This record gives sequence, structure tokens and C-alpha cells, in this order.
Amino acid sequence: MTDGAARRAWWPVAAAMLAVAWGGNEFTPLLVLYREQGHMGPVTVDALLAAYVLGIVPALLLGGPLSDRFGRRPLLLPAAPLSALGSLVLAAAPAEPVVLAVGRVLCGVALGLVMATGTTWVTELSGAAGERAAGPRRSSLSLTGGFLVGAGVAAVLAEWAPWPAHLTYVLHAVLALAAGAWVLRVPETSPARGGLPAGASDRRRAPLRDDLLVPAVVHRRFLLVVVPVAPWVFGCAGSAYAVLPGLLADHAGGVPVAFAGLMTVLGLGCGLGIQVLARRIDTARSARASVVALVIVVAGMVLGSVASATLSLPLGLLAAAVLGSGYGLGLVAGLSEVARLAGTGQLAGLTAVYYALTYLGFFVPMVLAWLAPTWSYAEMFGFGAASATVCLVVVAAAWRTHLPTVVRA
Repeated sequence: MTDGAARRAWWPVAAAMLAVAWGGNEFTPLLVLYREQGHMGPVTVDALLAAYVLGIVPALLLGGPLSDRFGRRPLLLPAAPLSALGSLVLAAAPAEPVVLAVGRVLCGVALGLVMATGTTWVTELSGAAGERAAGPRRSSLSLTGGFLVGAGVAAVLAEWAPWPAHLTYVLHAVLALAAGAWVLRVPETSPARGGLPAGASDRRRAPLRDDLLVPAVVHRRFLLVVVPVAPWVFGCAGSAYAVLPGLLADHAGGVPVAFAGLMTVLGLGCGLGIQVLARRIDTARSARASVVALVIVVAGMVLGSVASATLSLPLGLLAAAVLGSGYGLGLVAGLSEVARLAGTGQLAGLTAVYYALTYLGFFVPMVLAWLAPTWSYAEMFGFGAASATVCLVVVAAAWRTHLPTVVRA
């Protein structure tokens, strides 16, 4: 492989990650549409948003370690076809919660596979070209780009194109299959397939349960720096593009789905932008990126509380932008810490655990909708700000402590 080809080897994997993330988030701006159709209540709709976590978490926790054993390609190849199938199921019966839940779970399985295996594969391919430090950022940019484009396209098609509950899903299915075919060209990098140093393949002869054990999850830095930030990643994202659009939809000037899409694109766009700057914020010598991310989260929660109380569209958009920035920087900060902490053969497994923790945040919209009869959204966002502040204190206290012995900068 030439130097140029080696530097571009990660592109097909990133394309598959983007396509599958597209499928994971095209459902989000349609939440307003499903509510307007009157077939489902707010808790049901938000539960469907979170349903794909039921597919993500098992795929993450099993897919990452299994890719260390059997290789990246066998675990990643099914992801794009599963994502396409999930979209077609979602298009089949938009008024049936059970069918929508099945489609969401399929999309979740696909997303879990690309988040653990794809992130690891991109990092290893980048490392093979002498650009390992760029791997986590490239992975997070691919995912965030997919989340952003999927939501934006879905909102536009649902608001102004024919077949609003169907067309976006069919379009995504076609693109996902094309991206999945491109992955066939990517070289294997897993120790199990001879892509990395000799001796690592001994993992295939060990019991499978050993692959599911990731010793680094009890590393003090993982517990004190990574874990407190992780749930806020998608907690912020879900608040920005699932909670706030629903609260402000009645004030959106007759285009509630497009407005929901705008809030989603704005939040994820800010998340994408701050990820480009993350290389200047993140450092292997301290928890600076994690601390800055939590400061942004606190600010976003405060703005969300004010926007919820006033139902102000400008404040809602500002809150979405700040929450999206917290999501973006938090994601990169966590992935960078994981890349530095993971021992030999543990990168996929530790990445999987990290992503599983981040996706706990996707239950936030459902929980808030369930609590809404008792507490106002302004009060619940205020509680979020206080909780994020506690996490900020914990991470700041571990600023330079328990750094890994071998730093993978």
C-alpha cells in the first residue's frame, strides 16, 4: 500500500460510520411528526427514541471484544445492511409503536457495531499511517457528521417532500448499502487477523469470556475522569434535539418538524465544530478537555432551564448550540482518554464500555417526559445543571491524577 493509500485507508470505515449514524438519528426530527399524528403520547415517542439503546449496548459490549478476537471486518460488515433494514422497517408502519421499536433496535445494533469496531478500526488505520492521535477525532467527526446530516435531511424531507414518514428512510437504506460495500476494500488491522504484532493472536485461544473482561474499566482515571462525563454526552444531545424541540414546537411558525431539524442540526453542528478544535483543548497531561466539556454542559443546562421557562425560540436555539458543544467536546475527550488508557488488545472493548455509558444519556428525554406531570422542565434542567456541576468537581479533582504509565498522545 502506498503512503497516500495508507493515509486514506480509514475513509471507507468512516463513511460506513457516517451512514449508520445517519440512520440512528434520522428518527429524531420526526418525533414531532409522530406526536402530531396523535397515535402516540410523549412518553411513548421518547421511549422509541431510546429504544435503539437496547440494540446499541449489547452490540457495543459484545462487538468490541469480539472484533479483537475475530477481526474488525467480520464485525463491521453487517452494520450497514442492518441499518438499512432498520430504516425499511421504520418506513413500513409509521403508526405502529411495536414496528417502530423493532426498527429502532435494528438501527441500534448497527450503530453499536460501528461505534465500537469502527472507532477502533479508524484509530488503528490512522496509527498505521503514523497518525494515531487523529483516530479518535476522525471517528467522532464521522459519527457526529452522520447524526447531523441524517437529522437535517430527514427534517427537510418530512416537512416539504412527499411521503414524510417514508422517503427519508428509503433514501438512507440505499446510501447505507453503498457505504457498506466500500468497506470491503479496507485492510484488516486486528491482532486476531495478523494486522498487529505477533503474539496478540493468542487471544483467540483463550476462553471467549476472557475477551469480555476489560481490566481498564477499573482504572482510577477511567472511573474519575471518563465515567462522570460519559452520560452527559448523549444526555446533552438528547436534550438539545429531543426535549427542547418538543417544548417549542407550538411556537415554530407552522413548520414544527423543520424547526426540530434546525435545532438538531444547530446542536450537532456546534458539536462538530468544537470537535475540530478539540485537538487544541485535549492533552495527555491533564483532564482539561473533560473539565471544559462539563463547564459547557452546565451552561447548556442553565440555558435549557431558562428556555423551558420562557418558551423563547432564540434562547432555545442558543441552548441547543451550547448543549451540542458539550456533546461534541465530551465525546472527543472521552475517546481520547480511552485511547490512552486501553492496554494491548483492549481498545475495542474499552471503547465499547465508554460508548455504552454515553448512551445512558438517551434515556433522559423519556425520563423527563415521565416526570413532567410532577416537575416542570425548567426545574428538571436546573437539576441537570446541579448534577453536572457535581461531576465537574469530581473530574477537576482528578485533573492530573492516575495518568496512564504509557501515554498514547
